Amino acid sequence: MFTKKTLAGLCFALLAWTAAVPAALADTVALNPDHPNRYKVVKGDTLWDISARFLRDPWRWPDVWHINPEIKNPHLIYPDDVIVLRMQDGKPVLQIERAPQPADMPSNLPTVKLTPQIRVSGMNNAIPAIAMDAIEPFLLRVRVVSASETENAPYVVAFEEGRLATGTGSKIYARRMADATTTRFSIFHRGKAYRNPGAKKEDILGYEAIQAAEASVERAGDPTTLRITKAYRETLIGDNLFPQEDKDASRDFFPHAPEKPITGNIIAVTDGVSKIGRYQVVVLNVGARDSMEPGHVLAVLQSGATVRDMIKPGANNMVRLPDERAGLLMVFRTFERVSYALVMQAERDIRLYDMVKNP
Repeated sequence: MFTKKTLAGLCFALLAWTAAVPAALADTVALNPDHPNRYKVVKGDTLWDISARFLRDPWRWPDVWHINPEIKNPHLIYPDDVIVLRMQDGKPVLQIERAPQPADMPSNLPTVKLTPQIRVSGMNNAIPAIAMDAIEPFLLRVRVVSASETENAPYVVAFEEGRLATGTGSKIYARRMADATTTRFSIFHRGKAYRNPGAKKEDILGYEAIQAAEASVERAGDPTTLRITKAYRETLIGDNLFPQEDKDASRDFFPHAPEKPITGNIIAVTDGVSKIGRYQVVVLNVGARDSMEPGHVLAVLQSGATVRDMIKPGANNMVRLPDERAGLLMVFRTFERVSYALVMQAERDIRLYDMVKNP
């Protein structure tokens, strides 16, 4: 559940961030030339989509909120609410005209100026900020692990009755279970390796790890006996075990630009396509050690082609065209050396190895 403590932490983060933003930044917020003056929220909307109707850069929504510092708490937005655009001191302000409240919504929610709120578990009618369905599988069932993590993590050594694979309800046996205090584990199968563009085979940023199952310890020892409580795919000999994560972790996103210059590349796309579009998940070769964090918004740039100048004679008549922006993405999960990001806008085909930089 989304607790009051977590909500308070998000509020504090919002206030801390806005305090650090120069006041002049709000002056740069540009409206979408085709913006409406009013918009009625419908089921299936996201805050990013609503922002795109009003703002040229949807991720700049916090800047609009920043010029209203008296708003101290994030607020939920529901279908049938009406978003109204007004100008205040020459700056855009978005407000909510609250629709009649659904039965499961608290009765004391006031009409408030719009603020950047992502999602609150348990408030099922509130709209999310981004397409959560697109990233849900990557929040808990996929992770990136280093070679040392897999070499030191517990691993499946055998199944009951000599089986070659197993599923829900079956026993498994694992070794290297040094932590006797942890009893609930996720089982991961190591997948493809992530590398920098053009890197040597041994230069690995991390390995994709796909969750196969959840398991609980039944008997400690070497080997340890566990029973699979939930299977997502077959568990195989050699699969690694990691302590289960909080199922409600990593779901709060606050779109913002990185504070320092970032340059990286798209090094993988999760469904293996060659051309990448909106709401596809990509892997970046920048991570936590590069100060990346969930919510960071990056622009995707395609390298300009090198062409021959047909007018200028001579051997030095090659010219490199400028890089062109291809879209925007938002990081939603970070690891030490890589990050997962969701493509939010695709102005042209996005390709593997395209560059990503500050927006």
